[in-house]
Amino acid sequence: MYEDKTLVCRDCGAEFVFTAGEQEFYAEKGFQNEPTRCKECRNARKANRANAPRESFETTCAACGAPTTVPFIPKSDRPIYCSECFANHRQG
Repeated sequence: MYEDKTLVCRDCGAEFVFTAGEQEFYAEKGFQNEPTRCKECRNARKANRANAPRESFETTCAACGAPTTVPFIPKSDRPIYCSECFANHRQG
């Protein structure tokens, strides 16, 4: 059903094989696009993302008023909680 395909990495330009087994796995997962990077470039990209510092934003807890930091841009239409109040709010 599936046959090995030779693709070209968009980052380094090297050829790599998209195996029949990988194609079957992609189909099972519902992935519609073929990989565009070789295994080495995918691993390097993942490592760079994992080591990149996350952007954080200062805000005030809606429950206790303590200053807190969140990894997203706070919006005024939703309450933001510090870690402790978030845990309490989640339980109750």
